[in-house]
Amino acid sequence: MIKPVPVIAIDGPAASGKGTLARRIAAALGFAYLDTGLLYRAIGFAVTDSGQSPADRNAALEAARALPARIRDNPALLDNPSLRTDAASEAASQVASVQDVRAVILELQREFARSPGEIYKGAVLDGRDIGTVICPAAPAKLFVIAAVETRAQRRLKELQSRGIATTYEAVLRDMRERDARDAERKIAPMKPAGDALELDTTHLDPDQAFQKAMDYIRSRLGE
Repeated sequence: MIKPVPVIAIDGPAASGKGTLARRIAAALGFAYLDTGLLYRAIGFAVTDSGQSPADRNAALEAARALPARIRDNPALLDNPSLRTDAASEAASQVASVQDVRAVILELQREFARSPGEIYKGAVLDGRDIGTVICPAAPAKLFVIAAVETRAQRRLKELQSRGIATTYEAVLRDMRERDARDAERKIAPMKPAGDALELDTTHLDPDQAFQKAMDYIRSRLGE
């Protein structure tokens, strides 16, 4: 019997710092890393790129069913810079509310967690429902949060660094709307797992957040 690899589940809202933290943890432990939000961004982008609306459930489902084959044919698909835009984020939030889309992507995420690759010691997945739905048996779960005002400032700086013109007020409004949509959706709402460590990064720098996360993870993995 093949021993299951350890999985670290990291959830939280946009600009909480979970992605940066997840990538750093994966590198430190020699684990594979998957930003699951990019899967939904890829679906939303495919829908809008074809001239359809991400609110179209049939179009979203068609794009979701095609995604696994597209990734196999083009492993760099999720590296497309277009998936990092606010438009892709908005489209992702809409397609992610479709139950059939989530069902298709569920198995893709679980397969990554089960088999991240022979060169990796385990898997780190970040998203919004990893600890509650995708990998509920993960031995280490983090729910990364920060004040919405802090997150809006972080996102504003990120957008400005990419030459995208916007305002703090617009980013804050969009972030609050996205938070509400993710937390209130009927299908896999964003919420911490009962056994997750809640890590508030509002007043932490990246090194401090990383150290707190690693202390917890090592205690959970028995290292």
